[in-house]
Amino acid sequence: MRPFEDVVAEYGPMVLRVCRAVLGPADAEDAWSETFLSAMRAYPDLSPSANIEAWLVTIAHRRAIDVARTNSRSPVPAERLPEQHARTGIPGTYDPDLWAALRSLPDKQRKAVAYHYLAGLPHAEIAELLDNSPAAARRAAADGIRTLRAIYPKDDPS
Repeated sequence: MRPFEDVVAEYGPMVLRVCRAVLGPADAEDAWSETFLSAMRAYPDLSPSANIEAWLVTIAHRRAIDVARTNSRSPVPAERLPEQHARTGIPGTYDPDLWAALRSLPDKQRKAVAYHYLAGLPHAEIAELLDNSPAAARRAAADGIRTLRAIYPKDDPS
């Protein structure tokens, strides 16, 4: 089995993008760290034939749920401070307008878009993560992309 450091180097950026898409930029790094801590503990027992990418996205999905659950139980501050977004990950890919558009999607659409288009998971695996059918996962991803295209039109340089 290859060294775990190689797995982190190869899949770390993809897992961070998924965490950002599911949770938003403020909480993504916590979920990313928790994902790889959990993965590191389980890696020695992972089957050599396992799909590492799907395995990591499954762990990231569970850690994102944990982070969201923890945040929902946190006290609400009396005053609102301006949110500071983390700019780590892949250089040049942070776009606050795109993240806001992604955050505006319904939960299942946002997750289906993240898992399919950012992590490259097939709809059958997304269906397991979202507890629905492959057809419903496909529809959620397609609807999410259609909505993103409508609310976040990208300028065409040509």
